[in-house]
Amino acid sequence: MASSIQRYRLLTQAAFFILFALAPVFDLFRIDLNLKHLIFFGMDWTLGVDDFVAGKAGVAQVTLNLLLRGMLPIALIVGGGVWVSWKYGRLYCGWLCPHFSVVETLNNLLRRATAKQSVWDRHRLPERNPDGSETKANPAYWPLVVGMSLAFAFVWAVVLLTYLLPPAEIYGNLWRGTLTRNQAVFITAATVAFFVEFLFARHLFCRFGCAIGLFQSLAWMGNRKALVIGFDRRRAEACASCDAACDNVCPMRLKPRAIKRHMFTCTQCNRCAEACSQVQIANSEGTLLKWVSNECALDKSARDFGHRVDIPGHCYRGKEN
Repeated sequence: MASSIQRYRLLTQAAFFILFALAPVFDLFRIDLNLKHLIFFGMDWTLGVDDFVAGKAGVAQVTLNLLLRGMLPIALIVGGGVWVSWKYGRLYCGWLCPHFSVVETLNNLLRRATAKQSVWDRHRLPERNPDGSETKANPAYWPLVVGMSLAFAFVWAVVLLTYLLPPAEIYGNLWRGTLTRNQAVFITAATVAFFVEFLFARHLFCRFGCAIGLFQSLAWMGNRKALVIGFDRRRAEACASCDAACDNVCPMRLKPRAIKRHMFTCTQCNRCAEACSQVQIANSEGTLLKWVSNECALDKSARDFGHRVDIPGHCYRGKEN
């Protein structure tokens, strides 16, 4: 049974996926190649360069537009992103990103088909889940894995095109079967590319190909006190009775008990900590994995891992819900 955190995370992912798909439809945000400018909340978002070239706007007006409509929004977005990532890591990836929600959905389906979360995993996952339930592999799920990968790929291809051309035109042409040659080529090529990526390389893309994810990880690594999944090494012997439950549930295929550098692409989904708490439910001392920050997070850094003996006692006190 999903925890309250996972239910809330699923809700935020679903809400953001819907926003991602419908933002162009309601002109919340898109780049219109026909008009050659941004549309933001129904307004034409231009810098006035064309008016300046045509002699309809002066230097002062163009300069003000560049500052207020160009540089200021970029500075706020980048600055806000740096601060959130520096403090909390890949929070966007684990809680909002429409790509990562696809990754987790396909992970779950592929596990039902092959007992693996990735076709590249060497070992099958245990049938028994941390909460005591069982998930048995059944090849009959393969058509669903392939079908969902293709469906997600098509949706992504169409949605991305609506960020570039009027959504009414794209959806209308799709409904009538009258896509232009360029529109058909874009949707076909993008669908094929996304299908291959979703089916075979979704984890690789998140780790090495996503610029937004890399940006967040670099900012996070710069703060040794940032939010991180901590491991109570003083009670490591309690792991002896566990079949690496935390490793098995990680959607990014990471090892949560490792140093922070080896968790570079952690998405702060908290699934590993919840798996540990389920395995250790009868342990009076509670879970060995949990979110920690500030002085409690220092032990995860490469320079301190395995050397800090003064880990504050409150860092892992009590059970993680």
